[in-house]
Amino acid sequence: MELFKQTNFDFLRWKWHFIGASLVLSVAGLVSLAINGGPKLGIEFKGGMEMTAKFVGTPPVVEVRSSLSKALANPPSVETFENGSNEIAITTEGADDATLAKNKQIVIDTLAKTFGHPDNGKLDLNNTSIGQLADRLRDPFQKAGIQLSDPQIDQLAADIMGSRNKAGVGVLSSLDQVRSVPGVTPQIMNVLNEQTYVSPYTVGRDTQIVGPKVGADLRAQAINATLLALAGMLVYIWFRFEWIYGLAAVIAVFHDTIITIGIFSLFNREITLTVIAALLTLVGYSMNDTIVVFDRIRENLRLSRREPLDSLVNRSINQTLSRTVLTSGLTFLTVLSLYVFGGEVLRGFSFALVIGILIGTYSSIAIAAPMLVAYQDWRAQRGKAAALPAAKKARV
Repeated sequence: MELFKQTNFDFLRWKWHFIGASLVLSVAGLVSLAINGGPKLGIEFKGGMEMTAKFVGTPPVVEVRSSLSKALANPPSVETFENGSNEIAITTEGADDATLAKNKQIVIDTLAKTFGHPDNGKLDLNNTSIGQLADRLRDPFQKAGIQLSDPQIDQLAADIMGSRNKAGVGVLSSLDQVRSVPGVTPQIMNVLNEQTYVSPYTVGRDTQIVGPKVGADLRAQAINATLLALAGMLVYIWFRFEWIYGLAAVIAVFHDTIITIGIFSLFNREITLTVIAALLTLVGYSMNDTIVVFDRIRENLRLSRREPLDSLVNRSINQTLSRTVLTSGLTFLTVLSLYVFGGEVLRGFSFALVIGILIGTYSSIAIAAPMLVAYQDWRAQRGKAAALPAAKKARV
């Protein structure tokens, strides 16, 4: 299937414009990284504690930040999510695992003191577990003459906690929402009113605690993984084609990675483990796109040795343009959907792929291929053969 046929765009005519655009993006990203002291690292790499909290209404970020700043030794980071949800992320740093665990408990206690009712002796349904709720209800049920076995009480507690997750924003706004839970009779509701209450928030169950040493190890491993991936691809293309092809491809992919990280810095986005996974995916995707163009250049070099390299490279890019637009376009629509509908957990991963696919496709055409022509011009200036050496035939 071809989207269009026999295109004849003169891409190399605009090579200096392409290079200028790449330099602007690269310099802007590097300047941003320098101003910010490097990329904004996620909790996995810098170490620390991160938890989320959901509120019934708009999160009171200022009040949360103020109360936690007074309770913690170092001011925490309190941020809302981009999708306009009722959720906030609370991040603290610590020198060791014990300090991080202590900070976690301080955050939980401070939120309860600020937004809950800690002195009423009741159990907060928005911040308790199934087991705690079941244990709290057993004796009151018995005193109230409610005949339920332990397994039945456990199931009822599970259903009540499940109603919290089904409540519009993932947090109960009123005890009345529990009335619709199967098995909750008026008698049971009376006990719940006596023993429980709902605060206007709930602490997320996905709290992360990463020690500084583990964070440093993960950071080193992420850098090594990216560099080894680039080195491995350079070696592969060197043997598969010629060294200049491999060098051009790796420089183009390095260009993609630098620009993507720079854009993350410009948008003040965190580099997390999922973002590293996206960058490695981008490296492979961009390299594959570049190899397709290089393979067509190599084939045309064997068939048209006398054709000027500028014309041959342009023709090769145009011959693969339909394939590039189809594959990159469909992949871009997929990751764009993932970015829009994938939720906050996948936001960094999908954003990296959205940017990476655009930059990767662009670099295959506007950076990698023109480098071959630049190499030819350099050889000509040194009085050597002007023609780009054709790659060896691949063994079948």
